[in-house]
Amino acid sequence: MTAASGRTGRPPLTEERKTAIRLEIARAAVDLFVAQGVAATTGEQIGRAVGVSARTVWRYFPTKESCVRPLLATGVDTIAEALRHWERGRPLPDAFGQLWADDDAALPGPDVGALLRLARTEAGLRAVWLQTHDEAEPVFARALAQRAGLPADDVRPAVWAAMLNAALRAAVEHHAFRPAGQGADAASARADLATTLRTALAVAAAGIV
Repeated sequence: MTAASGRTGRPPLTEERKTAIRLEIARAAVDLFVAQGVAATTGEQIGRAVGVSARTVWRYFPTKESCVRPLLATGVDTIAEALRHWERGRPLPDAFGQLWADDDAALPGPDVGALLRLARTEAGLRAVWLQTHDEAEPVFARALAQRAGLPADDVRPAVWAAMLNAALRAAVEHHAFRPAGQGADAASARADLATTLRTALAVAAAGIV
């Protein structure tokens, strides 16, 4: 009779740790892209900045441009949750007012602004930004359908989500490209972004006039 051999090697990573590694890789990729350009940046450099191998980078992301997705997707689930609890009769911007005031993770940071400015001339980064919003839209639609008590295949939540998604994207880009989104201190930039988002959401809720 032989004794069962114990498990050797490192324990498997938790989902929380995997998420943290993805975010670390994303931040390192943005820093390198801004400092030296996308073309000059390699997977080896991104991994080295985080303390992991290039193989680990490619395990999490198929391309170097896609490394930035965790930063761009920050806040999607938080926004969806806020939509589910949006009180009837309240203006759309009010659904996020307290959330933006208290939760740093709900607003894109300066690294996202730098990334979007770079994406104006980097088609690969622009594609990742647009794909992130494309994937967020059905998440918003499900939240809005739940709030309204509508079936998942109802077209109205899909239209509402498309309007909301477009407003959020336009607001973040508008802020990133303006001086207030580039040279201001962190507190002023955050306040400007929150104001821009509220304005964009109010315009979307009011419709075309």
